[in-house]
Amino acid sequence: MAHRLSRKSPSLGRLLAGLCLFLTGLIGCLPAQAADILLTGAEDSPGVQAFVHALSELRPADAVRFQTVSSLPPPGKLPVGTRLILLDLPSLDWRLQDAQGPATLVLRISRLQAHQRFGTHLPPHLSLLWSDPPLDRQLRLIRLILPQVHRVGVLYDSHSEFLLQELHQAAQTLGLELVSERWDNTSDSRPLQTLLKSSDVLLGLDDPDVYNPKTAKNLLLSSYARQLALIGPNAAFVKAGSLASTYSDQQDWLAVLNELLDRPTSSWPRMLYSQRFKVLSNPQVARSLGIEQMNEASVATQLAEGESRP
Repeated sequence: MAHRLSRKSPSLGRLLAGLCLFLTGLIGCLPAQAADILLTGAEDSPGVQAFVHALSELRPADAVRFQTVSSLPPPGKLPVGTRLILLDLPSLDWRLQDAQGPATLVLRISRLQAHQRFGTHLPPHLSLLWSDPPLDRQLRLIRLILPQVHRVGVLYDSHSEFLLQELHQAAQTLGLELVSERWDNTSDSRPLQTLLKSSDVLLGLDDPDVYNPKTAKNLLLSSYARQLALIGPNAAFVKAGSLASTYSDQQDWLAVLNELLDRPTSSWPRMLYSQRFKVLSNPQVARSLGIEQMNEASVATQLAEGESRP
């Protein structure tokens, strides 16, 4: 009887082998280690909390949290594996105090803001996600909705002058002529009037010294007095009276962040325009200029199809 029982009982080796197989299968079913995603900015607010909550819903397996800059240690004291997302300029200034620290995404910084801080030398630990629409995308929007225009007028000042070379190259590629006027003193309308006389359309740059609530009335009334459309510089200006612009909203940026956070930080781009975007137009302005109202979704799709992917 004892001999029969020993034959039916598994050996120690078989027990260990079975246990190893079980543990291997169990480990394979467990989720990967949660990533520590830290968003920071100068102040907390309902809008910030809504954004953090939306990102956490997209990444339920990760630890997504927000802390104000004032509550954080120096960047070099943060765990290297932290995925750091900066929400405003004060948090960027805090990050720049320390060359050490985790890889960092700078969310929605304008080309002008970056140029003022870095010039042409971008710190190696930063990935900049541009807030302003790509210049070539705005020019292609002009080409698509106003195919009859040729001369694109651009106002600039000492802060945005560095964008002109890129604009010239993009315009030339599209068969457009760029006409530019420097406008350092926005109380003097002569540069604006000179530009309007030699342009078929105006393209607004994301330069708050040139395009702001104080200059908006003069810019819009002067351009429409000559039946010229203003494209851009952003969605807010479209609501104020410009004809149209491309833009990326919160949902677009959440999708971009979600894609980047799926990748190792070593593959994060040094700088990135959102490939997800929309088109906003002002129907009332279109009617006043005798322009057919556009299908915003269709225009955005055509623009996206024409873009070269990295």
